[in-house]
Amino acid sequence: MPIMKGKLMFFDEVAWDKSDAQLATWKTALLNEESLKKITTLIKTHRQGVSDHLFPPQKGSFNMVIRLRFIDGASAIIRFPIPGYSIFPDEKLRHEVSVMRFLERHTGIRIPHVLYHGSSDESPNHLGPFIIMEYIDHNADLVDALNTPGIPDEERPVLDPNIDEDRLRSVYNQMGGLLLQVAKHSFPRIGCISNAADDEFDDEWVVEHRPLSINMNELVQVGGVSVGDLPGVTETFGTARAYLLALAELHMTHLASQRNDAIDDAQDCRMKYIARCLFRKLAREGRLCWAGEDCGFRLFCDDLRPANVLANSDFGYTVSGAIDWEFAYAAPLEFVFSPPCWLLLERPEYWEEGIDDWERVYESRLEVFLQELRMREDVDIRRGVIGEENRLSGHMRESWDNGGFWVSYAARRSWAFDIIYWARIDQRFFGEGSLEDRIELLTVEERNGMEAFVQRKLSEKEEGGLVS
Repeated sequence: MPIMKGKLMFFDEVAWDKSDAQLATWKTALLNEESLKKITTLIKTHRQGVSDHLFPPQKGSFNMVIRLRFIDGASAIIRFPIPGYSIFPDEKLRHEVSVMRFLERHTGIRIPHVLYHGSSDESPNHLGPFIIMEYIDHNADLVDALNTPGIPDEERPVLDPNIDEDRLRSVYNQMGGLLLQVAKHSFPRIGCISNAADDEFDDEWVVEHRPLSINMNELVQVGGVSVGDLPGVTETFGTARAYLLALAELHMTHLASQRNDAIDDAQDCRMKYIARCLFRKLAREGRLCWAGEDCGFRLFCDDLRPANVLANSDFGYTVSGAIDWEFAYAAPLEFVFSPPCWLLLERPEYWEEGIDDWERVYESRLEVFLQELRMREDVDIRRGVIGEENRLSGHMRESWDNGGFWVSYAARRSWAFDIIYWARIDQRFFGEGSLEDRIELLTVEERNGMEAFVQRKLSEKEEGGLVS
């Protein structure tokens, strides 16, 4: 039987509806007059001054933000993780505060200064943990500089195919500068960084907690994965091989756990099962690693993309600051050395014309990005911002050329995994062949368990409407 193209998995819609229901209940508690008065008082406790306007709440992917303006013209914001969307609110918030303080102290990136952060116990009307921070003035983000004109805000952005070359280079140059400053910092293990004593004046930073990623959050929110199936809160990783194997195991756990919208039919289920077994085999054998670990593990942010980089459109979209650092952690060099997947704004698995066309368009833009990155490296090295050893451009070119880009992407994106694996990973490692050839590569246990696994998933699909 020939190997077919992989198919996307989709978020579990039943689980998504459950998240929306939690949000609706929570918004009722947030938007009443008593809560808003308490929120105003709380912000003013930690940002002295006379306030003159409380702006309506603004919802992001994982957080709700409320801004309070003061008569001196500056503003402060309070930000709450959204129940049902942020699965690990206290953990996420603590790690974000730590990494923001680290970046504020050790880079030139404009980070919102944290004025205070509190637990659920300190929260007005039990709304959950919160951060109070300065508001960075801006009137745009870098998506606005790159997006195709006419695409509504609620739709997925796509890089303007007719974008002005100077604007594209300016944005790529600025984003490259951010990546260089984040990635110059190395750590001895893979995981989230924190102060040894959670002290903003302490400059000793350690890796003592698991690498919390967007994918982990989504696996529990809309993938049916239980919290107990994730790495433990204090579990860190000493090698890229161990971490990639943990991610490969999570891919299989995800397929086994998601009840709704996971498979189309029996053959699709077999393809998804085989792909995960083979990816796990590659991880177990250490064949997914290529970058080495001699210089430690580098700081990496899952969510560092144009949408989270604030800008001013009146001055050519110059960067004002960068926000949303909750999914930053010390990561394998394979992740750090991969060129960014946001160069076209849209991800490969959602590209309307398919992955081959995405790759064709991406490659032309990658050349521009790497040119700008090399120029930025030269400037930053002359200024002493980074050292020669902190260059990324050569590693990113190698990652793209050797296929490491696709391995890292597949490892970090559970719902995109099948499309990427069958289109860009399988043949690279295992050569030409049929599906029967691939089945022969599985362990005896995996082969013997496949049909029972397929029948269970078909039964779950037939039942439908449940959240595991």
